[in-house]
Amino acid sequence: MSTAPGIVVVGAGLAAAKAVESMREAGHTGTITLIGEEPERPYERPALSKDYLQGNGSRDDLFVHPEEWYAEHDIDTRFGETVVSIDREGRTVALASGDTVPYERLLLATGSRPRTLEIPGAELDGVLSLRRIGDSDAIREAYARASSVVIIGAGWIGLETASAARAAGLQVTVLEYAPLPLGRVLGDELATYFADLHRRNGVDLRTSVEVSEITGAEGRVTGVRVGDDEVAADLVILGVGISPNAEIAAAAGLDVDNGILVDEHLRTSDPAIFAAGDVANAYNSALGDRLRVEHWDNAIRQGRLAGRTVLGRDDAYDWQPYFYTDQFDLGMEYVGRGSATDDVVIRGDKASGEFIAFWLDGDRVTAGMNVNVWDVNDDLRALVGSSVERARLADPDVPLSEVVPA
Repeated sequence: MSTAPGIVVVGAGLAAAKAVESMREAGHTGTITLIGEEPERPYERPALSKDYLQGNGSRDDLFVHPEEWYAEHDIDTRFGETVVSIDREGRTVALASGDTVPYERLLLATGSRPRTLEIPGAELDGVLSLRRIGDSDAIREAYARASSVVIIGAGWIGLETASAARAAGLQVTVLEYAPLPLGRVLGDELATYFADLHRRNGVDLRTSVEVSEITGAEGRVTGVRVGDDEVAADLVILGVGISPNAEIAAAAGLDVDNGILVDEHLRTSDPAIFAAGDVANAYNSALGDRLRVEHWDNAIRQGRLAGRTVLGRDDAYDWQPYFYTDQFDLGMEYVGRGSATDDVVIRGDKASGEFIAFWLDGDRVTAGMNVNVWDVNDDLRALVGSSVERARLADPDVPLSEVVPA
């Protein structure tokens, strides 16, 4: 292993893997060190709550690169190592093992971690969260033994794990504090659509409820208390959001606010340090605002961008956010950044299960979502930010590529 200062990447997730790949593709021949606290090489997370959780696809399908790729591309890998501090003046990172690694430029792709609940019983056996391969393995094994599961939180992870649990034949209860699942993202109309989807598929979805305790016996979970009611469960999954792993950045004196603050080139307040992926609260030049995006597409794109900007290029974070989900018989892609207060225009019939939704601020499209309608995402991306005629936008007989600007 080289000890010469070079590019050091902390965090070995998808964004980090795409960053080092991008550096080598750009022709960089200098030292690259990739440090990750997990013993696994970089892998992709979406399947952990979808196909992989349902037993479809192999573990090998999750990894970004074959095992030999890193040696073939002269990447010094240190998997299973934790970075505990950054010395900006000395330009080194310290590892929990006691080693230090010098850097010329540093990329922080430290990702995020599941939030926990500060309530009695949260430490009981059978209370699980989903973030890593091992978490998905544990939940899948628990599904095989359990008969009932309570999922706390009706965000994307919560709803996807509910879908997988129903596929495994479990009795599923989802508890959500808000009046609707995903309401802050989708608005009432589309949030209601997702709520109805789950209820049609046998999920006991309870909204506007507050969990006060996870109950147990002999150290193992037996239920969840909601008000005066106790919902029986032999498995509880927490899906209450994730928090950025920005502590080492804050301790090093970098600007941190809901993640590591970076400009449109992913540069931090220290010109030698960059950040990408879930941990980066980045300025998006297309939207004119900061975003911290916790999705697969963003990890890929920001990783590639970081690989270029660490090498000195001026490429910018200038694309619309994108995410997707699979739940029961619904497959969906979403692009843009709509608001729950935006108007919603539907193209097609929601009752058919195949439609496209648009969010509009006035006549300007802020986001688009295709539900079981495929090969249209590029057209949606092209429309986001444009002013349109609503009647033509809603008319299925008008091709999306021919929606006439207002």
